[in-house]
Amino acid sequence: MDFTLKHTASQSEARAGILETDHGVIETPIFMPVGTAGSVKGIHKKDLKEDIGAQIILGNTYHLYLRPGMDIIERAGGLHKFNGWDGPILTDSGGYQVFSLGDIRKLTEEGARFQSHIDGSYHLFTPESVIDIQRKIGADIMMAFDECTPGDADFDYAKKSLALTQRWLDRCVNQMAKTSPLYGHNQSLFPIVQGGVYPELREQAARHVTTIPSDGYAIGGLSVGEPEADMYAMIDVVNPILPKDKLRYLMGVGTPVNILEAIDRGVDMFDCVMPTRNGRNGMLFTKNGFMNMRNAKWADDFSPIDPEGTSFVDINYTKAFLRHLIVSGEMLGAQIASQHNLAFYLWLVKEARRQILADTFKDWKEEMVVKLAQRL
Repeated sequence: MDFTLKHTASQSEARAGILETDHGVIETPIFMPVGTAGSVKGIHKKDLKEDIGAQIILGNTYHLYLRPGMDIIERAGGLHKFNGWDGPILTDSGGYQVFSLGDIRKLTEEGARFQSHIDGSYHLFTPESVIDIQRKIGADIMMAFDECTPGDADFDYAKKSLALTQRWLDRCVNQMAKTSPLYGHNQSLFPIVQGGVYPELREQAARHVTTIPSDGYAIGGLSVGEPEADMYAMIDVVNPILPKDKLRYLMGVGTPVNILEAIDRGVDMFDCVMPTRNGRNGMLFTKNGFMNMRNAKWADDFSPIDPEGTSFVDINYTKAFLRHLIVSGEMLGAQIASQHNLAFYLWLVKEARRQILADTFKDWKEEMVVKLAQRL
């Protein structure tokens, strides 16, 4: 896996690059649609590739491990064969999902013991088992197992959490070295920088991960309840330490404004459930602001959903019809809204790349963050 930095914008840390994987080339900055259980909710893979323009998708280790299970995934020949997506795939380690389980999980030096949200059965994730699971899934990019530190954690908790994450990372690296890809394509392991909202810990974490050779590095534990200003401050601490010639991935972020602010700070790759989750609840993102399609103001608006949109749904359906579908609970409403939002997110990072290469990113970004925050 090779990352090539093509250009850094003037007056900004925003970067345009190319990531080459065995399943295809990714132009950065890039947004990854989230396919939690192996599919992006409500979106056909043909539309994902041809209409939305997705170049890489994310799968979730925790959910795929529980259902359909590794036996089925392995017998299918890996997730690419199981779901039919022939582009690159990234899998998270399951650390965030285990963190989200709260009272039905327990962390120890060994790993994380938890109860399934499906049937209450008990399971144990260790750094070694999570690497083995991701080998069986066959993701092009695998994430190290970590504890996602809560956004409101105090310094002492964040410090202990980071130390555990670092010890787990060393075990992930060792297990990676002991195992091999199962399906004939290369797999890369990305370490994750944790440390809560504490600059001292984030700096320590960033310096630690850079001692481990990797094709890319992730920034985790942000957008988990901390103020946005703290998130941006932590990116400002971490990115100058991470190697300039390696890809940088901000996990689980975020709003369109968050993405542009992070690109401005030198982040290359993003994922978030927001385009699909918010879409299913009637929120649409556009280059001029966001719309709540449940509002009565759209009931008799027979104009296209988004005349400036890039998806076929934007001009083939009206705002009034989409509102009708959403308030009626029709499946098609959630599908149209999700498809629009994903296409918009992919347009946003593609346009950011174009602006970076043209050395006009900074001015464009300052204009866009004002527009994107407007309620329409």
